[in-house]
Amino acid sequence: MKILLDIKNLSIEYKSINEGDKSTLVAVNDVSLQIQRGEIYALAGESGCGKSTLAKAITKLVPRKSGDIIFDGKSIYEHTKIEAKDYPKQVQMVFQNPYSSLNPKMKIYDILKEPLDINTKLKKSEKDSLIEEVLSDTGLQTSCLSLYPHEFSGGQRQRIAIARALILNPKLLIADEPVSALDASIQAQIINLLKDLKYRRDLTILFISHDMNVIKYLADRVGIMYFGSLVEENYTGTVFRYPKEEYTKTLLAAVPSLK
Repeated sequence: MKILLDIKNLSIEYKSINEGDKSTLVAVNDVSLQIQRGEIYALAGESGCGKSTLAKAITKLVPRKSGDIIFDGKSIYEHTKIEAKDYPKQVQMVFQNPYSSLNPKMKIYDILKEPLDINTKLKKSEKDSLIEEVLSDTGLQTSCLSLYPHEFSGGQRQRIAIARALILNPKLLIADEPVSALDASIQAQIINLLKDLKYRRDLTILFISHDMNVIKYLADRVGIMYFGSLVEENYTGTVFRYPKEEYTKTLLAAVPSLK
């Protein structure tokens, strides 16, 4: 299977925001991992372990200290101007809180059309066709297009956020804790939606979560992060049955069980 994303020895530091303080925090420490085209790769670990920082580095929202990120055979740091402009179309992100990630002053139609306005030269009819297609894929009705984000439930808003991320037909979808702000019953619907979209749109998904139950159900492979480092990585079933690292065993022991 072809590798879509290849992260090589990536390190990221945050500088102190306090005046005169030159100290740094190592958020990602020499991380290397590969994500194969068409798989769901889960990144797990407690809050503050560097999962979201790694995702932001992939989307070029934070700078690297060292290392490289190879996407579809090309370093994202060596892109030409044309490639750099095209890269955001290929990699899209869904955030944890769907309400804060959607503009409350924009109707759903405008939220979905905006990425097409910015990144394409399609005719209005072509844009409308893509919007209808992505609504269908995410389980939304066209009647929602004239409404505002506050008129929807949390689960519906997250579907809208996913639809917006998919409107440019990206190769990689990064889902950063996309269900942690939702009720348990709604979580299951969104998880099933992501699994369906993987096959329907031939998507590659990087799924970030601290919920090991969700990861066990959804992911093909899983990487465990601890204090900025990738401490364990394997197929999901193998990690759950035969964890090697003590930290992984601690994470799994904390998973609630009816037993």
